[in-house]
Amino acid sequence: MAHVITCIEDLRLLAQRRVPRMFYDYADSGSWTEGTYRANEADFKAIELRQRVAVNMDNRSTAVTMAGQAATMPVAIAPVGLTGMQHADGEIHAAKAAEKFGIPFTLSTMSICSIEDIAASTKAPFWFQLYMMRDREAMSRMIDRCKAAKCSALVLTLDLQVIGQRHKDLKNGLTAPPKPTIANLINLAMKPRWCLGMLGTRRHSFGNLVGHVKEVSDMKSLAAWTNEQFDPRLSWADVDWVRERWGGKFILKGIMEVEDALLAVEHGADAIVVSNHGGRQLDGAPSSIRALPAIVDAVGDKTEVWMDGGIRSGQDVLKAWALGARGTMIGRAMAYGLGAMGEAGVTRALQILHKELDVTMAFCGHTQLKNVDRGILRPGTFNA
Repeated sequence: MAHVITCIEDLRLLAQRRVPRMFYDYADSGSWTEGTYRANEADFKAIELRQRVAVNMDNRSTAVTMAGQAATMPVAIAPVGLTGMQHADGEIHAAKAAEKFGIPFTLSTMSICSIEDIAASTKAPFWFQLYMMRDREAMSRMIDRCKAAKCSALVLTLDLQVIGQRHKDLKNGLTAPPKPTIANLINLAMKPRWCLGMLGTRRHSFGNLVGHVKEVSDMKSLAAWTNEQFDPRLSWADVDWVRERWGGKFILKGIMEVEDALLAVEHGADAIVVSNHGGRQLDGAPSSIRALPAIVDAVGDKTEVWMDGGIRSGQDVLKAWALGARGTMIGRAMAYGLGAMGEAGVTRALQILHKELDVTMAFCGHTQLKNVDRGILRPGTFNA
């Protein structure tokens, strides 16, 4: 049966059918009550647009630059851990889709495919997302590998010094690859496409870590290493160390308050990402889109301000841009596409977002995204 995919929700439903439960739940869940996770989406819906008419809608462009890199639209693929468990060789498929579409791709530290895998599979420069780890030597080697792979930006995630309480992951006993429990085997038996894909690849574990970090040779020791290695002592001095060690475009992700945005600028961020980690860390934090305007007002003239969290349509991208974001990052929308249909699904997700962004911009009376501002939003619907 042919699937007519018209929106990101269609891809989500298809991914839910095709991806084993523990990996689908990993992508599509938040921490604790999931209140912040739900708010990320709901708060976008509360923002109303002003429809304009009898305006020349010809020759439209959504092209921008993000951290100096040209992009077809102000969207980059966010770093998502375990992407290679949504679909075999998932990070490679997502990176190829991003390259062909003309947007940046960010590889997670906790990816299944390695830095070298992405470099060998694509020609466009990609970004790498780093976590602060106790093992500085391992971090230094990872940064050197990024340089060797000609990564064009480093994204340091600041909001995962400790891991949020993600109830679904705990209940599912999340591991990569999945443990051969009876419940897992029954679930896998119902996902033949996924299993077939996994049989065709050797990439089943964390490619950036296994074989690259001392004493990490199998999943058991890797799990122990991850729990021990995320550094709860992360400070702004550590941020400076990473920036200097890297020496290139430097992006700080996880900023939700004006005080931290000002500190990020002070410590040399070329861009900051207003992000609550997709509602996966501090449940009870505001949505990213609600936190965005104050941060834009405080530092928007000093650094590029981007946001992620809750983007499920091109309209959401346009609303974020109107509120001052000069870029957005998508995680779940990409993961749904990947789980649904591999590279073709990620491409479809990007097509959907671009079409919705382009058409909505036209209805709001603009042909050039760079001219869009808060004037397209109805006053009072979101303190805009």
